[in-house]
Amino acid sequence: MKRVRCPKCDNYIQFDASRALPGQKLVFICPYCSKEFAIRMKTPAPSDARPTEAEEAGWLTVIENVFHFRQHLPLHLGDNVIGCYHKSNNISTPIETTDPSVDFTHCVLNVSHAKDGQLRYVLRDGPSNTGTWIGNDILGKNERRVISDGTIFTIGATSLILNVREDET
Repeated sequence: MKRVRCPKCDNYIQFDASRALPGQKLVFICPYCSKEFAIRMKTPAPSDARPTEAEEAGWLTVIENVFHFRQHLPLHLGDNVIGCYHKSNNISTPIETTDPSVDFTHCVLNVSHAKDGQLRYVLRDGPSNTGTWIGNDILGKNERRVISDGTIFTIGATSLILNVREDET
C-alpha cells in the first residue's frame, strides 16, 4: 500500500500501487474535500543511470514510533534543514509527524566533501525548543558535531539514523 497526499486539504489517501503499471496515470478524488487530482507512477530508471545527488549523499531513516510511520529522507550536498512537515514550511528535509516536540526548523545536517574525497556529515541544532541529542549528549548553542554512518540522533521524541552509501563507509 502507498499513500498520496491531497494537494488541497493535505490528507492522505492510501492505494494499492502493485495494481498500477509504471508510467500509468492515476486519478484520485479526495474523500475529505472532494478535490480531483492525478499522479503518474514512476518508471524504473535504467540500471546504468548515474545516481542522483540525493543518492550520492545518503539518507536519514526516521524510526517508527507512536507519532509517525518509518520514513526514509534523502540527503543532498549542502545544508539539509530537518524539521516538522507543514504545507507552508519550505525546508529541505521535512519529517511527517504529529510529534509536538519537533520544531518546523529543528536542526541542520550539512553534507560536504572532506579533503580525502569522502562525504562529511556535520550536525547542528536549529536552534530548537527541545534540542538535538546525539546519544545522551545535547548539542549546545553553536555546537557542531561530525557524525558517521549509523549514528542515531534525536529531535523531540523522534529518532533518526544516518545512512551513507556503501562505497562511502
